[in-house]
Amino acid sequence: MTFTYRHRKEILIGVLIFLLLSVIGGAFILKSFKPKEEKNEKIVLTSKKEEPKEEIKEEDIYYQVDIKGEVNNPGIYTVKEGSRVIDVIRLAGDITESADTSVLNLSKKVFDEMVIIVYSYDEVINFTATKEKEKQEQEACIKQSELINGACIESEENSSSLITTDKVSINQATVEELMTLPGIGEAKAQAIINYREEVGSFQTIEELLEVEGIGESIFAQIKENITI
Repeated sequence: MTFTYRHRKEILIGVLIFLLLSVIGGAFILKSFKPKEEKNEKIVLTSKKEEPKEEIKEEDIYYQVDIKGEVNNPGIYTVKEGSRVIDVIRLAGDITESADTSVLNLSKKVFDEMVIIVYSYDEVINFTATKEKEKQEQEACIKQSELINGACIESEENSSSLITTDKVSINQATVEELMTLPGIGEAKAQAIINYREEVGSFQTIEELLEVEGIGESIFAQIKENITI
């Protein structure tokens, strides 16, 4: 084997090795620079959850009530519609030791601008000199002063006598009391009571026009004789 042939063989082997290394290196480089596969992320559009609507509550109705006499803290109190005389007495710090509630209806529902007078034992005794009948005591309870005591127990006998001098409360009157008004018969009187039981207490006398059967002509006849 000559020197030239041997040299040529070594060169060929070196070239092959170089080419092989180049191919391996190139493949490695290409692999390292291969772009990352994009993640196939699904975009989910979520709709805004509808919030439940708040229930619209009707505003509560409140009354101003004036309580006087034998209570620990007399004054004007704000009470919710449907409250009773006993509730106002409790707000006023309860009755004193001298109080006599025998002529009062403690369970009576209050109304706006109501005056509650809690009398003493001596005042109740002095209502009538002879203490003859409960009717006399009740009339004296209501008429004892210039103010009308709305907390007094009213019997059917004496209630009608009071209507001739006082306005009829469309929030408190009975069927019989309402029938004393001009143009108001039993059907219309009952319609007024049904209205206030279903809808609530009258806030103005004009609201009476909302009652079935009460028109402008009838209202004009009775408006001077009624109050809430």
